[in-house]
Amino acid sequence: MSNRRAFLKQSSGLLGLSALDFSAPKNALLSFSTLGCPAWTFSQTLQHASSNNYQGIEIRGIKGDLDLPNHPIFSATNLASTSREVADKNLKIVNLGSSANLHFLDSIKRQKNLDEAKKYIELANQLACPFIRVFPNDLPKDQDEKATVETIINSLRDLGDFAKNSGVKVLLESHGKVIKSDMLLHIMQEANHQNVGLVWDFFNMWSVTKEAPAEMYQQLKKYIFHTHIKDAILTEKGETYTLLGEGNSPVKEALHALKSGGYAGYYSFEWEKLWHPEIQEPEIALPHFAKNFTNMWV
Repeated sequence: MSNRRAFLKQSSGLLGLSALDFSAPKNALLSFSTLGCPAWTFSQTLQHASSNNYQGIEIRGIKGDLDLPNHPIFSATNLASTSREVADKNLKIVNLGSSANLHFLDSIKRQKNLDEAKKYIELANQLACPFIRVFPNDLPKDQDEKATVETIINSLRDLGDFAKNSGVKVLLESHGKVIKSDMLLHIMQEANHQNVGLVWDFFNMWSVTKEAPAEMYQQLKKYIFHTHIKDAILTEKGETYTLLGEGNSPVKEALHALKSGGYAGYYSFEWEKLWHPEIQEPEIALPHFAKNFTNMWV
């Protein structure tokens, strides 16, 4: 049996329990990325999520290990107990953050990244997780921009086809150099796949393009299934990440656009501690986000 057929056979038996209820919530659904707690074990992450009233977790890495499909806690031996541990804390795994980049024209690099994303789709299927994240990510100067964008589109279609009937959507994050609303909209419209959508990181976009979040959301809302929320002080020298509400980014406008627009997915706190070890410890940042989010969302 081919890997694809085996995956779909497995999917049909598992994914009755994978779909999250995306009816409009009375209260916002909160999650956080494990990018923010690179020193924690998986059990510590779950404990902090539960004690701080998060409903979900987004797994980017575990103790700094970003290769989730090969992590021991997701092995065939440990997968069931890992899933039970999540359920016992009344949590959901809401997104798996791959490092797959879809912008390569080189056929070997392109296939390597597609293969990585497919492993994440398979793992998400096994974990009853609805989304994986992929990157666009670059618009290399030595590649024709139109050809690069077309490759991103074709790669999303390929991954969407692989994910059919799995209950998993492949979400392209607004990230890197692919952060303009019109380009992202073009990619989504051309991919035109029910298993493909967006992770909207308004800050990645606004910090470069200065597009108003309400305008970004209006253009892209049809395709947004997950969000990354962060705040920072932005100057001509770059950004300094801050606790929620302490920066000068239009985070409140972005949250208002999501709420008023009927967004019913998770608001996932992306505290980039792994990349920026100088920022506040997760023991401070994660409780602060959960406690102060509602004041920004209303």
